[in-house]
Amino acid sequence: MFYQPKDGHGLRHNPFNALITPRPIGWISTRGTDGGENLAPYSFFNGASYEPPQIMFASTSGKDDRAKGKDSVGNIIDTGVFCVNVVSYEMRDAMNITSRSAQRQVDEFDLANIERAPCETIACSRVAHAPASLECKLVKMVDLPGAANIVVFGEVTGIYLRDEFLVDGIFDVTKFQPMARLGYRDYARVTELFSLTRPDDT
Repeated sequence: MFYQPKDGHGLRHNPFNALITPRPIGWISTRGTDGGENLAPYSFFNGASYEPPQIMFASTSGKDDRAKGKDSVGNIIDTGVFCVNVVSYEMRDAMNITSRSAQRQVDEFDLANIERAPCETIACSRVAHAPASLECKLVKMVDLPGAANIVVFGEVTGIYLRDEFLVDGIFDVTKFQPMARLGYRDYARVTELFSLTRPDDT
């Protein structure tokens, strides 16, 4: 089949998210100027550059109690910093709890009973038992067409890795099985790897 998004797809569910898979999940933690903290998963998330290391995530909806975007975006506008936490398979239920729509004053760390730890380079908490966390300072936000589509770019200023997942100098993702977002309500986890050598590798 072929369809133009402006005309609709005619299927039971929108297939768009199922086409861009698997997508890593950026579990974004932020702190507001009032000291309150927020934790929410974003599946439009990825790396953007190596040098300096930069990441991006996209927020695709707004809230009545925020002038722009959701709580994560609002806090980043106010403070200029945020932390990206990697989601392991064992943390899937806690991550899912933090995906709910909640009022601005709700702290999702408390809501999902998640232990927090202080970041080193920014004024924000990270998920204490996440396999890895990326501390970031805001580079820029880009407004996309649509009601509340915002892309956030951040430069990574600090990286936390759990030592038990470092094996012979390699961060072994099979030890914690990172979660990935698929389409619809589906997820996947990384359980095995294979390697390919690029033609230009020597």
